[in-house]
Amino acid sequence: MNKQELASKIWETANELRGSMEASEYKDYILGFIFYKYLSEQEINFLLRKGYEEEDIKELTEDDEADVKLVSDILGYFIEPKNLFQNWIDKGTDFTVDDVRVALSSFNRNINPNHTKVFKGVFNTLEQGLSNLGDTTTSQTKAIRQLVNLADEVPTSNGNYDTLGYIYEYLISQFAAGAGKKAGEFYTPHEVSVVMAEIIANHLKDNETIEVYDPTSGSGSLLLNIGQAVSKYIGDHDRIKYYAQEKIYSTYNLTRMNLVMHKVIPENMVVRNGDTLERDFPFFEDSDPEGTYKPVFVDAVTSNPPYSQRWDNSGKEHDPRFAYGLAPKSKADYAFLLHSLYHLKQDGIMTIVLPHGVLFRGGEEGVIRENLVKGYNIDTIIGLPPNIFFGTGIPTIIMVLKKRRENSDILFIDASKGFEKQGNKNALRSRDIRKIVDTVIERKEIDKYSRIVTLEELDENA
Repeated sequence: MNKQELASKIWETANELRGSMEASEYKDYILGFIFYKYLSEQEINFLLRKGYEEEDIKELTEDDEADVKLVSDILGYFIEPKNLFQNWIDKGTDFTVDDVRVALSSFNRNINPNHTKVFKGVFNTLEQGLSNLGDTTTSQTKAIRQLVNLADEVPTSNGNYDTLGYIYEYLISQFAAGAGKKAGEFYTPHEVSVVMAEIIANHLKDNETIEVYDPTSGSGSLLLNIGQAVSKYIGDHDRIKYYAQEKIYSTYNLTRMNLVMHKVIPENMVVRNGDTLERDFPFFEDSDPEGTYKPVFVDAVTSNPPYSQRWDNSGKEHDPRFAYGLAPKSKADYAFLLHSLYHLKQDGIMTIVLPHGVLFRGGEEGVIRENLVKGYNIDTIIGLPPNIFFGTGIPTIIMVLKKRRENSDILFIDASKGFEKQGNKNALRSRDIRKIVDTVIERKEIDKYSRIVTLEELDENA
């Protein structure tokens, strides 16, 4: 099933279910069922590789301790075969919403203790929302059957595109009005994500191992694109470690789902649910926070934080993340930027999407901007085309920063005119992406497109 076919099928089912659920909740249900289908397929394939016959698999239960241990030690979970996704399909009209409740409860019981950070609570949004699908068991079952049948048609692995990320993007674009005007700001269009990933990958191409972090992780697609780009240079995907933090609980679960579906091993996933600005991202074991606490410093940070949102900056004057200054309460843009910069290693790199206004707004933002320039932290500023983010048409930029740079000048790129119309949105083309990335990597000047500006010139025009 290609992207267009998948989008058409998803929207068709959404319209059929429009009276059964809130539009913004629909994506959480369908993504949850796709993930459950994926885990079921992984378990069946694992058992078949271990020499189990199909009939033997059907007979397994939670009481078969050796078999449960064999599966959960490797996969991190065990799904009793009677609760496997395919069994729901095979039951036909005998399948009810209660089958889902029983299955999800059983899944939670059989998570391997060493994999709780990956799987614990990952289906909470789906499980808690079942009762919202109708007033009766019959109406809930009708809605569930439609969702499960749709999930059955969706490919759980596709080399051409990120299935969960694409569905997330598509549904946010369709449901933008119902989910709030700013809903789309939390998703980074794939083309913009690729620009950010390629810039980071080139900087890290000689590293033996790589740690990357997204403080506002959303679907996890930004991180995964970096992983894909970096893998071209280092070969072994298992040498990439992913750190992520996400404030919205259902979206935090989506980050975990997406990383798992892209074969990220549990040891390489550190995903937390929390407010990045209120709660910094140290690493610690939940059982012993004080004894295992250590700051996290990574090779690369990437993010597309919510634009110009309010935040509480009181009491943060001595927070080491904000040594360059406190962003105003009305606009957290520079708070997200400084948080990200703080978590870089000395030779690290970061990319962040921000509203164009961060380049000229005054007050405390002007102070922070001056400190970043004088600290030689700003490497490149890329002006993007208008109207490429869902939910907002405001001008945006990608800013590339480093913890430590030898040169003080800044590369400015005006990429605002390189795009194609796609419906009512604009999108970067492959040649636009390549031109931006090559210009950054080669740090070259192109007439009416890119220019290197010295610190002295910036001072003169301040």
